[in-house]
Amino acid sequence: METPDVGIPPELARGMSMADQYEYLRTKLTRRRALVTAGAVAAGGLLTGCGGDSPGPKASAASSASPTIAAAGPGSSVAPFGRHLAFGSDPRTQMRISWQVPAAVRTPYVRIGARPDDLGGKVKAEVRALHTPGVDGVRRALDQYYVHAAVADLLPGSTYYYGVGHEGFDPADAAHRATVASFRTAPSGAERFVFTAFGDQGVGRSAAAIDRLLLKAAPAFHLHAGDICYADGTGRGEKSDGYDPTAWDAFLKQSEPVARSVPWMVTTGNHDMEAWYSPDGYGGQLARFSLPDNGFDPRTAPGVYAFRYGNVGVVALDANDVSYEIPANRGYTEGRQTAWLKRTLSTLRAAADVDFVVVFFHHCAYSTSAHASDGGVRAEWQPLFDRYQVDLVVNGHNHVYERTDALKGGRVGRTVPVGGSTDPTRDGTVYVTAGGGGRDLYGFPADAPESYEGHVRDRDSVDTFHWTRSRENAAETVEWSRVRYRGFSYLSVEAVGGPSARLTVSALAEDGRRIDRFEVRRGA
Repeated sequence: METPDVGIPPELARGMSMADQYEYLRTKLTRRRALVTAGAVAAGGLLTGCGGDSPGPKASAASSASPTIAAAGPGSSVAPFGRHLAFGSDPRTQMRISWQVPAAVRTPYVRIGARPDDLGGKVKAEVRALHTPGVDGVRRALDQYYVHAAVADLLPGSTYYYGVGHEGFDPADAAHRATVASFRTAPSGAERFVFTAFGDQGVGRSAAAIDRLLLKAAPAFHLHAGDICYADGTGRGEKSDGYDPTAWDAFLKQSEPVARSVPWMVTTGNHDMEAWYSPDGYGGQLARFSLPDNGFDPRTAPGVYAFRYGNVGVVALDANDVSYEIPANRGYTEGRQTAWLKRTLSTLRAAADVDFVVVFFHHCAYSTSAHASDGGVRAEWQPLFDRYQVDLVVNGHNHVYERTDALKGGRVGRTVPVGGSTDPTRDGTVYVTAGGGGRDLYGFPADAPESYEGHVRDRDSVDTFHWTRSRENAAETVEWSRVRYRGFSYLSVEAVGGPSARLTVSALAEDGRRIDRFEVRRGA
């Protein structure tokens, strides 16, 4: 059954602000949301060959504040693109499969199976339609359609093949068999694995080159520390920002070769606050991504969540909530995110099967590049990182690679040179700025030359600044800036469990050269 028209009557819309229109649509459409439901369309289980009593993957409810609009379309003439994966709350058994279609479609779905030639029955998916209003003389109005399915009851440590489709486009047909992709669920216990990370990517030659390196590295998952696409080129989180929604089409096509098989775990940067969709700017994020829904409020803060993979607990945060530099969303959670962070870190640190805790978010706690350090991040979260002995913090925002020594209470607890090691139980936390994902690069202060593997130029101190609550730059001279590189790069982290549990953290340049390496061992 088709969903009734859910638009705003023109005579009403003319008298409404964009925020009013958003609230009107959200209220009206929430009643019509169709979340992904359990079960398969085909009889006898989701995987062909599975009887009704056999275990197999099923769809679970996907959480989103964006409305789902059932739509009709030309079917066979509409090809899905921009596939991207994300874990559910439990990466061992849950996967979110997302994609985009260039026009409205009927009955979207995923087929999933243990073999590429046997994709099984259809798992229902939901369409999240996103409307961007036009601006006279600047941009046309645009409707975009994002599709999501949440699959559960998968087997840990297993490879699955999937294809996405809709009425008129079946990935099981021979004509579309080339669109079939695969993914692997997290193992049930601690095994060696590698994950990657960067922030500040955008669309372009260098961004695509970094993606190709990730594809070769075949990580278990990728962490994207915000400023994902740069459709909002200004980054203040205001409606006056320059904005081009078609940049998302290009971005999802660019990242698809990796993100269709590697879970693409994103969080929100300042350029991801898109003020046209919701008061907090995250309506676009909610439409495009389906992420774990175990944060303090997945309906309003999609970039805040946690998951465990092997012996590593990962926490994603929204630093727009605490930033002193860019105040558009400062305080929007009224302290709830920080309270959730405290509970989450406490739980992870108490878990017997978690050796390491990694936290990632956008704004830098410690950096000497253009945006420098955000005092709001330090004030709100650094004490918690110290208290719960977080092993690694990954940021973006500054378009460089920079790495600190081990810090405790904002001071150097241990110098960690290239190739060095650290013990967070004794020394403190290492902070990495991995902002060289593809966007135009920044530099460093004049008295802080680059210093990286094969080109070490250590300095006792660097003159820089941090942002204050009043949005002023407070000068400071710091001793913690250990590695600095201003080329495009990404972070690669190898996790090993068992009696010799360790994180081996490496940074690799666009040409594949290693520019940094250090090791984290607890209780060493």
